[in-house]
Amino acid sequence: MVSLVSDSAEPLSASGRSSEKLSLPSLQSKMKTDPEGYGTELHLIRSQFYSALELFQQQAALNFSSISGVGADPTVAKDLGERAMFLAHVTPFYPKQLAEFPSDLAAFLKSSARTLPSGLRFHVTQALILLVNRKIIDIKDTLALFMELQTLDDRNLRKLAFSHVVHSIRRMNKNHKNEAKNRALQNVLFALLQQEDEAKAKRSLITLCELHRRKVWFDDRTANAICMACFHSSSRIMIAVLSFLLDYEKIGDDDEDADALSSEDEMAKNPQVVINKETAYKAHHKGTTASKKKKKAKLQRAIRSMKRQQRLSSERSNNSYYSPLYHLKDAQGFVEKLFSRLQTCNERFEVKMMMLKVIARTVGLHRLILLNFYPFLQRYVQPHQKDITNLLAAAVQACHDMVPPDAVEPLFKQIVNQFVHDRSRPEAIAVGLNVIREICLRMPLLMNEDLLQDLVLYKKSHEKAVSAAARSLITLFREIFPSLLVKKDRGRPVDPKAKPKAYGEVNVLSNVPDIELLENEDEFDVSEDDGSGDEAASISSDDDNEDSDDEKSQYTMDGGSEDDDMVDEEDDENGSIFEDESDSEDADEEENDDLDEVETEELDVEEDDDYEEVSDSSKPDDSAGDGGNEDPNAKARKRKLSDFEGQLIAADTSLRALKRLAEAKMSGSSSDLADGILSDEHFQKIKKLKAKKEAKTALAQQGFKIPSSDQLSFKRVDPSKLEAHVRLKLNKEERLALVKAGREDRGHYQARTAIKQNKTGGLSNRQKEHKKYMPFAAKKAKAQRSRQEKNKKQLRSGKQFRGKKAWKQ
Repeated sequence: MVSLVSDSAEPLSASGRSSEKLSLPSLQSKMKTDPEGYGTELHLIRSQFYSALELFQQQAALNFSSISGVGADPTVAKDLGERAMFLAHVTPFYPKQLAEFPSDLAAFLKSSARTLPSGLRFHVTQALILLVNRKIIDIKDTLALFMELQTLDDRNLRKLAFSHVVHSIRRMNKNHKNEAKNRALQNVLFALLQQEDEAKAKRSLITLCELHRRKVWFDDRTANAICMACFHSSSRIMIAVLSFLLDYEKIGDDDEDADALSSEDEMAKNPQVVINKETAYKAHHKGTTASKKKKKAKLQRAIRSMKRQQRLSSERSNNSYYSPLYHLKDAQGFVEKLFSRLQTCNERFEVKMMMLKVIARTVGLHRLILLNFYPFLQRYVQPHQKDITNLLAAAVQACHDMVPPDAVEPLFKQIVNQFVHDRSRPEAIAVGLNVIREICLRMPLLMNEDLLQDLVLYKKSHEKAVSAAARSLITLFREIFPSLLVKKDRGRPVDPKAKPKAYGEVNVLSNVPDIELLENEDEFDVSEDDGSGDEAASISSDDDNEDSDDEKSQYTMDGGSEDDDMVDEEDDENGSIFEDESDSEDADEEENDDLDEVETEELDVEEDDDYEEVSDSSKPDDSAGDGGNEDPNAKARKRKLSDFEGQLIAADTSLRALKRLAEAKMSGSSSDLADGILSDEHFQKIKKLKAKKEAKTALAQQGFKIPSSDQLSFKRVDPSKLEAHVRLKLNKEERLALVKAGREDRGHYQARTAIKQNKTGGLSNRQKEHKKYMPFAAKKAKAQRSRQEKNKKQLRSGKQFRGKKAWKQ
């Protein structure tokens, strides 16, 4: 057997180099510099490694064990670890001589990992990781071994193996993703995840979750494997998966909040981010050359900052799409299987609540139908129930427009009866109203007129949380179903005939979405050019708002004197427009007769007839206005309701005439649409027009926008928002914290005398008077004077003589 060198610091001699005394680190650096000149030393170290390995295996076979591990001689384990690390470092420089070393090292670690001492096991693992990082061994061959090492009761080794696996797979997918290699690695981890051994399944799950969270394995296979681990036989694995799925949703919310806070801080630090036409004009046209250069640079920085914020906001909006629950292949089967396990499991309440949240989130995300889920929730809907807000948030998320209203109606009535009544606490009423609002946002058909009128009466409550919740319910139904509200609560809705879709009703698109915006493009251009024009004409020119004349007269009745005054100011302008456009309108109709269809011709004829009648009736007023000799009867006649209706119709028809004129000028663009082929320019124009229309609708709705069903399915319901404006009862520590919250800037309290005593500088006059030297006669006179003053004071205070003490008589 070859003699071993026990310590790396001792001299290591080889044939031909007996005069040199080298340690292992210095020999390692020299061998990397000159690999061919140190072949003999390599052969010697290699022989020492295999000898130490054989000796160690013999000791293990003879079972010479100690408390710390196998092997009575610690020097053998130390030499083996040092030579393994040495050979791992020089292996890339000697690929032929050390071709079998990596496989032998991996086989040794695999066979005897559990019986090795912790120090030797750690060194051998480091040597193997070094070989993997140098791409001498493939990670596919050692992945199962490193996952096995993570199951050992060695914290440092477990941390080392886990970080190596994650970083190796991340580095492999950094530049481009090799799907074949990724699938091979995923198959190894998926097989471990499905095993009954809890330790291996747990380590595999942690690795998959970490890679998915880091967006390395962000595909459907990984997401499905993680979700299917909910049905593992071990309850710990199930709880870990449920917590990961729920925490993934929380991670998205936290990121959104953090990004929102960072953007607010950035806006506070950089107020110049707000860009308008005036700042752009100043940057290009005002000031000296140097100042304009600074303004342009400042403007460019602001633009880059805004683009960055838009990019972050788009990434945040797309974040919810990458939840593992979204990538389920068989979402219905997953939900049914998990719900059956929920009904039969004997876990604690917190675990059941986690399962319930995952089921509700999946039902809402994929818009599934699970009719037995709502009666199951109904059993827990009580104000005194533990975690009731989380339960109600799950109930809201499980509601969508594909569920029959009859299935959710018992749960809805249970919430109303248990939370919203006069004997309930204000906090419970506020939570109940907020939950009702969120459910009605998803399923408006559950609400009826009588119930809504009863709930709306809570707007008069003195509790802020209750009144705010009731007003939010009114705001919602003003948009989706205003006819259910009383007239005084209805206000002036955008669409008074708005009504929710019946169950199962679907709008099927037969054309390119929003193609009508391209046909009605001139409406948006006219409204932009004539921004200071009359508002009544711009409102009546919308093609989407096809209201009858009766509805217009109803609006004028509700509008009051403001609309009348507006008509008085605008009559003179409209009259001249009508006279000038009558001839041009007839000419445009003759030119467009060949291009229009039969139905549009009939509509145009009807509109022309109406226009002639209205223009004839309005000519006397217009002529009177032009002549300047207006009589009071004419003004009184202008304020009549019938004349106001005529002016509205006239304004509408005049804009239609302008539209026909614009269509005649833009005949080239209309011919492009005639063939039914849209180019990229058309789609870009549709996108811009859609943004303008949404902005106009948002202004009309005063900032309140009803999300679509798809947006609601991805929207997460925050349980804390169901308790908005609710005052929770504070304990003593929280009350003290609120009291002290505004006292940070105050100094420590001190009495006024203490402050005077601590002041720097000279003495006060009073202090100097006390220290002044006085003669004896002056002191005596002062004492007598003070005694006299004291006696006078006692006499004035009315103090009575109470007699002498008995023992002093």
